[in-house]
Amino acid sequence: MTELSPRETELSPRERARAATEQDIRHHARTLLVEHGSDAVTLRAIARELGITAPALYRYYASREDLLRQLCDDVCADLSEELSAAFDPVTEHFLDRTFAVCRRFRSWALAHPKEFALVFATPKDRSRQPDRFAGVFLSIVAPMISENPNAQEKVKASVDLPDLSVQQKSLADAFSHEGIDMPPEALDAEAVYFLMRWWVRLYGHIALEVFGRFPFEVIHADQLFDAALQELAEESGLI
Repeated sequence: MTELSPRETELSPRERARAATEQDIRHHARTLLVEHGSDAVTLRAIARELGITAPALYRYYASREDLLRQLCDDVCADLSEELSAAFDPVTEHFLDRTFAVCRRFRSWALAHPKEFALVFATPKDRSRQPDRFAGVFLSIVAPMISENPNAQEKVKASVDLPDLSVQQKSLADAFSHEGIDMPPEALDAEAVYFLMRWWVRLYGHIALEVFGRFPFEVIHADQLFDAALQELAEESGLI
C-alpha cells in the first residue's frame, strides 16, 4: 500500500482509505505507462492489479482519460522538481543556469521516454489550467527575456514578425498565473518570438532523439546537443 502524506494522515479513516486507494491506482497506472506505454493504461488492467472490479474504479476516476490527465499532472510535477533542482539560483550567469536546465530536461526525457511521450506527444486539454511544468519553463525564460535586451534587438533586425498580440497577452497571463513579475516592455512581440524559437528548437531536438527520428545515426549526442544550445544562444543574441 502506498504511504500517505502528512496531510492525508489527518483525514478520517474512510477518507484515508480512499486516498490510499487512489494513490495505488496512480502507482499502478504509472508502472503500466513506464513498462508498456500509455495504451496499456486501462481501468481493467489496473483493477486486475488491485484485485477489484473495473466499475469500482469509476468511483475514483470518471474515465480512462481522466486518469491519464492525472497521471500527466504527476509526471509534470516530477519533471518540475527535476528541473528546479538544476536551476541553481547562485550560479552567476543566467545562461549557465539555462543550459543546465536544458541538459537536465534532455537527460530526463531520454531516461523516461514513455512519460515524455505522455506529456509532450499527446494533445493538451485546453480547458485545463497550465501544468506545473509551465511554471518551471517560464521561470527559466523570464530572465532570458528581461535581462537581455540584445536578444530582442537581434530578432528585430532579422525577422519581419506578424501580429502576435494574442500570443503576447497569453504569455503575460501565463507569467501572471505563475506569480512571475515581468515588466510590460519585456513582453513585446519579439519576446514571444524569442520564447517560441527556444522552445521549438529545444523540444524538437529532444523529441527527435527520444523517438529515434533523426534521419541519420547520431553519435556524440551530448556534444551535438551542447553545440545546438550554443548556436541557439548566439542566434538569439545571448552571447
